[in-house]
Parts: sequence; C-alpha cells; structure tokens
Amino acid sequence: MVAVRPKLDAFNFFKNMLGPKCRQCRREGVKLFLKGERCNTTKCAIIRKKYPPGIHGQKGYPKMTGYGTQLREKQKIKKFYNISERQLKNYFNKAKKKIGNTETDLMRMLEIRLDSVVFNAGFGTSRQGVRQMINHGHIFINKRKVSIPSYQVKVGDAIALKASSTLKKKVGEAIPGAKDRREKYLTWLSVDDTQLEIKVIKLPTAADLPQDFNVKLVVEFYNR
Repeated sequence: MVAVRPKLDAFNFFKNMLGPKCRQCRREGVKLFLKGERCNTTKCAIIRKKYPPGIHGQKGYPKMTGYGTQLREKQKIKKFYNISERQLKNYFNKAKKKIGNTETDLMRMLEIRLDSVVFNAGFGTSRQGVRQMINHGHIFINKRKVSIPSYQVKVGDAIALKASSTLKKKVGEAIPGAKDRREKYLTWLSVDDTQLEIKVIKLPTAADLPQDFNVKLVVEFYNR
C-alpha cells in the first residue's frame, strides 16, 4: 500500500505553526506575540537572542534580495495572524478584486476575522488561545454560536462569550493586559468588560489597521 503524502500547503502550515513559537519570532526578527504575556517580559526570545535560530544564527540576519524581503514580509503576516499560505493567497485574491486600495483591503480582511477581533478586544493572551476558544464553541455572534475563527464580522455584530462558559474568569484576567492593544487598534470596536461583549461599530479604515507590516511587499510578491 502506498502512503499518501499530505498536501504541501497543509504540511508546511502545521510544521511551522506548531513548532516552537519563540523560534518563529527569531526567524522573522520581530515580536509576533505568539506566547501571550511572555512576549512582554524579559524572557522574550527576541530580547535574549537577537539573531535567527540555527547553528549559523549568531552571524546575524543575512542581507536580503528583493524577492527575499517580499517573502519574509509575507511569512511575517502569516505567522502573526496564524493562517496558512492558501488562506493568505485567498484573501489577496479577494482584495485584488475589490475597488480600492488592495493593501488596505487585504489587511482589513485579516483584522475583521473573528479570532482577530476577539484577541484585539483582550479576551485572550494569544491568538492561538482565542482560536481554541472559538473552535470549542465559547463565542456567540448575535446570540448564535460561531465556531469558525476565520468568520468575517460585520457592522452591527454583537460578539459575546457564552453565558455558561467556563472561561469567564480566564477572560477577565486577560483583559487588563490588553490595554495597549485596545488603544492601538480598537477605534472601530466597543468592548463591554462587564458583560464580556464586543460590538462592531464600523469597519476599520486604513488609519485603524496595524502599521507593523509593509503590505506593499506582500502585494508585490503575489503580483509577480
């Protein structure tokens, strides 16, 4: 019987995303905040080891070609939002078809994902933890359970933690640590810490989107 090899995209996704989180940050040379609160302490790998992983890492980051720079920026976004190559490419294709700025539309679709909204609202210390919360049915939208992390929220949506959720205490403890995150990104959301509810006031504009990425390089990569 011939063994069936998994699809390359899925294989690489799980290989990269399930590996050591701090190693991923060191590879990209920036904090991707994959380890929750640890990323805000002196234990952060980027602070302790300012060089890429591997036996040649201490030589520092190599000089990049134009293609290499584009590739690294694409990888950085994939890891930050914890998505696969296929997902990012699909978002790009949809953004390209829209009337407007492709870079802004691409980032907007990433930010209005349900897992991104719940994470930025402070209901978890990491995107991976928030994604697990959604998968396990702890999040409701307009009083209906939604267990799809990639669900695109809409203006007027009311997102809340399940009334009988066992994670209420854990979410309450995570909220204080999200103060800076909220001030930076949540001009388009309203968060009720008492009821543990998020309301989508409007869709994010270009000014509301993260400025940590050079999205132009990602667009150039896919337009090759």
